[in-house]
Amino acid sequence: MSVREINFDGIVGPSHNYAGLSLGNLASARNAGAVAHPRAAALQGLEKMRGNIRLGLAQGIFLPQWRPDVAWLTKLGTDVGDADPHIRAAAMSASSMWAANAATVSPASDTADGRTHLTVANLVTMPHRSHEWPQTLAQLRIAFSDTRAFAVHDPIPAPFGDEGAANHMRLAERHDQPGVEVFVYGRSGGAFPARQHREASKAVARIHGLDPARTLFVEQSEAAIAAGAFHNDVVAVANERVLFTHEQAFADKDAFYADLRVALPCVEIVEVPASAVSLADAIKSYLFNAQLVTLSDGGMALILPTEARDTPAVWTWLEQMIAGNGPIRRVVPVDVRQSMANGGGPACLRLRVVADPVDIDPRFLVDEAQLDNIARIVSQYWPESIAPQDLSDTRLIARIEQSWLTLVDHLQLSGDLSP
Repeated sequence: MSVREINFDGIVGPSHNYAGLSLGNLASARNAGAVAHPRAAALQGLEKMRGNIRLGLAQGIFLPQWRPDVAWLTKLGTDVGDADPHIRAAAMSASSMWAANAATVSPASDTADGRTHLTVANLVTMPHRSHEWPQTLAQLRIAFSDTRAFAVHDPIPAPFGDEGAANHMRLAERHDQPGVEVFVYGRSGGAFPARQHREASKAVARIHGLDPARTLFVEQSEAAIAAGAFHNDVVAVANERVLFTHEQAFADKDAFYADLRVALPCVEIVEVPASAVSLADAIKSYLFNAQLVTLSDGGMALILPTEARDTPAVWTWLEQMIAGNGPIRRVVPVDVRQSMANGGGPACLRLRVVADPVDIDPRFLVDEAQLDNIARIVSQYWPESIAPQDLSDTRLIARIEQSWLTLVDHLQLSGDLSP
């Protein structure tokens, strides 16, 4: 094989629920207290992966995390039965499904030592996500264990918040060519916290051995964060030479565009004007929280949520874009409504890794037959529904734990991953 982009999607875990834990995530807040459907959520995610494979894309997976996180509760001096409801909900969170927050990835062609570097995100801003990184790191160190090809790093220390690839973009003439890495950080989001710290981004760039001349640090606009774009991937996405972005995504877009054109002269910037699509419509539809991918014929497709099709201003703009002669030639709506209701679209669900598949542990790479097998386990074991008040139910907890054990055993990872 050869170097290519692989999308690693997080399998939606059996504890998927709507506890409204994510400040600044409008969908999470709007649906707090609603009944979630873990089985449907996981099957929707698997169907998206199946669609990617049919488009000719390479597909990987990350497993759900063990829930409840008993070790975290123990450190807080409590347990599932005695924990306050908000702490119990945080211990049961299935947010690791959003693999874009798993790590920041720099391909071998960008790094000083010629290896692909991955730094696990610390996610310290939100309590329900701050305890994810040890289990994420364990999976990364198995999937990318070949130290000749990969370097997997511990998280950036607190208090510097790092939320991974959701605030990182890479542009290059082709995936296998040296690229320009763009780290997007926040300073202020009005009532909402800016989750990516500039110091965390700078540290990741140093640790990965990136060329300063091909590394940009760009501030996300306060307006975007305040409008609900808690990560940059809610208002911008990049693929190879194309940057697809909202007009109001960045604090100083003119300076960013100028720097980007110097670093990558072949760049094509597709900007959606606020006059055509408001920030509110962009965030409601998750127009930019899409997988912008290169197809086998060299054309690009935008894999976006069906909510984009359901938002008139967004769909009108997309139809006009496709009718033109731009680099994005196709749109592919996918149903990930269960994830969307908690604030995560197609881009949130995946981590992009440019590497040779032969260097990756094959248990983390899937084809359609393997997805079918996983879907059968999900259909049999995942709970059909969870309401927030169910999270203390010992029978539900036992089912969630059995679901995880069954999946991990099926993937032959039970000897490597432990609760």
